[in-house]
Amino acid sequence: MDIHTDVVIVGCGVAGLYSALKLPRDMRIVMLTKSDAESSDSFLAQGGICVQRDDEDYDSYFEDTMKAGHYENRKESVDIMIRGSRAVIKDLVEYGVKFEQENGEFVYTREGAHSRPRILFHEDITGKEITQTLLDRVRELSNVTLYEYTSMTDIIEEDGMCKGVLAEEVRDIWEGAEVSESGIPESKMAWRDRKTYEIFAKHTILATGGIGGNYQHSTNYPHLTGDAIEIAKVHGIRLENLDYVQIHPTTLYSKKPGRRFLISESVRGEGAVLYNEKKERFVDELLPRDVVTKAIREQMKAEGTDHVWLSLEAIPTDKILKHFPNIYQHCLEEGYDVLKEWIPVVPAQHYFMGGIWVDLDSRTSMENLYAVGETSCNGVHGANRLASNSLLESLVFAGRAAKKIIATT
Repeated sequence: MDIHTDVVIVGCGVAGLYSALKLPRDMRIVMLTKSDAESSDSFLAQGGICVQRDDEDYDSYFEDTMKAGHYENRKESVDIMIRGSRAVIKDLVEYGVKFEQENGEFVYTREGAHSRPRILFHEDITGKEITQTLLDRVRELSNVTLYEYTSMTDIIEEDGMCKGVLAEEVRDIWEGAEVSESGIPESKMAWRDRKTYEIFAKHTILATGGIGGNYQHSTNYPHLTGDAIEIAKVHGIRLENLDYVQIHPTTLYSKKPGRRFLISESVRGEGAVLYNEKKERFVDELLPRDVVTKAIREQMKAEGTDHVWLSLEAIPTDKILKHFPNIYQHCLEEGYDVLKEWIPVVPAQHYFMGGIWVDLDSRTSMENLYAVGETSCNGVHGANRLASNSLLESLVFAGRAAKKIIATT
């Protein structure tokens, strides 16, 4: 099936959704997502989203981001992200995102490697609050058509330019419920329906997310396997820093298969501490993620253990229940009451700082092709991402992609 449109956006996390919202309403937009629209890593972000609090905050925010990235960041990209942060937050609030407030003023929290509190949040499900709100706004647009369970299989290249994408929609068709021997209704897959699409577009935006599905232990959804990266390799599109993979130091330890549950860095920002088997603190919990991860792994190796312990006892009960209700509930379901006991934590793959190289307007090395969000590499994060910069970076540079498309149309 051939589809002709103005813009095709592959992925519907915050980067893809914000791109669509910032484009004109008279542009025809097709969006693809590999699974259902709610299964993007943007929904999983717990801690929050950074913002430059005031003019005096610029220098320290810039330095915190550079230091966390081991000064391998592109300075101009960091500058653009910080200076664009307030406008993004204003947009989000206008779209309906609700951040924690007291007496009509934003409440800020702090995470590792931040020199001061500058992170806005919604309980411990900030990513879900932002992404669901943006998705709701996109679904209201008559100029956007969203295809779920549809994977990009290639890009369409003509004369060195991107002309759109090839895609395949796969849906499993299930028979009506049957009763099993145990008396429980069961459904059985009747067949697998496949449709292929050639989607021709004037502009293509890749927003396919990270690479966690390629790892045994990751906080990412398993269907996020770096598809855009592999396709870019085939077409000779410039890539950058493919070895820059961030490991999050604190995920809930489990022997169960599947995605690891993240214990947000903001928990440590609010006073949670790490202990080894000897009940000793062994690291400054607010150091950058790679430093804390290294310290945890050294403890595990020295003691021959497969996890360390995280204690939330220094955080008031009312703050845990108000700020971290999802974390509290999930740990309870796994058999741990964070109000009464320490929880076992272990590092797991979390974020990809490398990806498809883009310029300051999110343009790739191929004409008419853009990349935004975790699949792109604009240099903001350097060698290690500063906590809660990912949502902001995705939004700022997705907005710049939309602005550039408008300017070149």
